[in-house]
Amino acid sequence: MLPAQAIDVHAHFLPPVYREALRSAGLTLLDGGMPIPDWSPEAAIALMDEMGIAGAMLSVSSPFAVSLAGEGAEKLCRSVNDYAAEMKAKYPTRFGALAMLPVPFIDQSIAELTRALDKLGLDGVALPTNAAGLYLGSEQLAPLLDALDERGAVVFVHPTSPCCFEAFGLQLPAPMIEFPFDSTRTIVSLLYSRALERRKRIRFIFTHGGGTVPFLASRITRIGGTPLIGNRALPLPQAIEWLARWHYDLASVNTPAQVMALREIAPVSQIVYGTDFPFSPAFGVRLAVAEFPKLPFNDAEHKAVLHGNAARLFPELARQCGCAG
Repeated sequence: MLPAQAIDVHAHFLPPVYREALRSAGLTLLDGGMPIPDWSPEAAIALMDEMGIAGAMLSVSSPFAVSLAGEGAEKLCRSVNDYAAEMKAKYPTRFGALAMLPVPFIDQSIAELTRALDKLGLDGVALPTNAAGLYLGSEQLAPLLDALDERGAVVFVHPTSPCCFEAFGLQLPAPMIEFPFDSTRTIVSLLYSRALERRKRIRFIFTHGGGTVPFLASRITRIGGTPLIGNRALPLPQAIEWLARWHYDLASVNTPAQVMALREIAPVSQIVYGTDFPFSPAFGVRLAVAEFPKLPFNDAEHKAVLHGNAARLFPELARQCGCAG
């Protein structure tokens, strides 16, 4: 049991239409070897009750829409988001939900963003670290970032396999090392595309503690401030300020060393709790919960990380699940 009631910002679900899309694509394993887990709202809530998790923010995980449906991605996203809205309506005190968008199809993504947030009442969006090889700092995605910034949207960024994974993935499942590396790539692409200089209202959450960024931050920001990267160079203080502005979840961040590195780049106010269930199975969630009290947070910081910080991002879910205070 966690030391305080929690909001899980990194909770996945597998709508029936998404599971069918995986089947139709011939996928029995995902991202180089990961099994497709079972999921039901009842099983998720039972584990939440066992662990002391008051509310969970549901999102789809890799491989997302484009990898599955190509030009049919818009239809798949609409169906997934309709199901997400059904989960919110049926379990309002337990679940919020993030929309899936058909990136990199920009016009369709903006249209579905509008529908999902304005009509369905979803709480933000979940984006992959790359969409058909386009990272979030790519100029092609700029109109979508503009639309997200205009809304001050919460954007949960989840890793997926890089395009060349089969060539250099070491015949290992992508979540082992490629997921944190791909999170690092998309964070660096945002920094050094200068994509966020005029887009300061987007509220990013990067999963798994920001990948390898906490460990490479000094190297990234120092080289990134030099002529080595030409006119994309970003002054060191500005790069550090941007990293500290974003949010990072604790899924797969289970050791004091990981948390200490994360706290070097971000204040506690930007750290949120996540389980990665069901891709991290129930026994993995139980192990992470047992290890949580060993992480370098004091009692007040425990409450901030477990629910206080997430409540600012997701006030509706926090109010519904009793974590708003």
